[in-house]
Amino acid sequence: MTDPVGGLRSCLVVGTGLIGTSIALALRRRDVIVHLTDRDPVAVRRAADLGAGDPAPPPGQLDLAVVAVSPSATADVAVGLLTGNVAATVIDTAGVKAGVLHDVRREMGRATHFVGTHPMAGRERSGPGAARADLFDGRPWVIVESDAEADSVRRARALVELCGGIAVTMDADAHDAAVALVSHVPQVAATLVAARLAEGPDDALTLTGQGLRDVTRVAASDPDLWIDVLAANADPVARVLTELRTDVDAAIAALHELAEDPEWGRTSLRELLVRGNAGRARLPGKHGAPPTSYAVVPVVLADRPGELARLFADAGHAGVNIEDVRIEHSPGQAVGLVELSVAPPVAGRLVEALVALGWVVHG
Repeated sequence: MTDPVGGLRSCLVVGTGLIGTSIALALRRRDVIVHLTDRDPVAVRRAADLGAGDPAPPPGQLDLAVVAVSPSATADVAVGLLTGNVAATVIDTAGVKAGVLHDVRREMGRATHFVGTHPMAGRERSGPGAARADLFDGRPWVIVESDAEADSVRRARALVELCGGIAVTMDADAHDAAVALVSHVPQVAATLVAARLAEGPDDALTLTGQGLRDVTRVAASDPDLWIDVLAANADPVARVLTELRTDVDAAIAALHELAEDPEWGRTSLRELLVRGNAGRARLPGKHGAPPTSYAVVPVVLADRPGELARLFADAGHAGVNIEDVRIEHSPGQAVGLVELSVAPPVAGRLVEALVALGWVVHG
């Protein structure tokens, strides 16, 4: 590695789950020397087999150590690395920051060689087998500088750059309030909806569409991991859930009122739905860009090998970049509907090109 980003040549990754192994794979992609360790020897071996790094102990002090373990264990692991001078800088990736920083400071005083971070990326699957080198590409990655010296902050930012993330500086309390709103409460909400399905009749589930799959996707996440996260951020999550409960109560009241005062009930429901539209419209676009509206081109797709790849290739030959994609399978049929999101000015060109190649495109 002749020109290391931020002077980052070597790294120890502690914890070879989804996040730790993905970081290791991203660093190896940039020729950083990576050592791996985990309390589970099987996880370390699987991560090493994927090319994520070397499971052998490092020969000396490294530039960086990344703690990618559960929030409840993060501070203890970080303090052990700091007191052992394992690396010039130690960072963590826990989804909650204030508690970890408090615990590290309690043991270390001013934690000048510690930087709290949180990559805003993940999957509903866990373990090294779910890891991807591109997991962080274009994703926000929070850095809580706190007491850290300039060199340690530089190394943390170098890690984010090497992994393809976008560095966002926040303080710990602001971060925890933010992730309660945009990550932790959505997880709880998805879980609550999915929990209703566990008791639902089988004939109702046969009517499942893509909307329900989208809403409940993250409900497939590891329960033990989420218990740890929610316990570490309990107060901010409870505050947002209390606000959400107020909205749910308002929706229930409006539904009950439809029989007695239809105009009031419909007006109240509309207010909630319009607020939902407004909230959804505030979500950032790709790579953190301002919200963007795309044109959607629905294409009928046969359920057989190679069809999706052929569709993407044909769109590419038409000179159209696919901004997003969504697939909805038709129950009982060997076809699905692929919704291609593209920039509005090129939607017509894409439709013409696909129809000319024999694709069935819905209006």
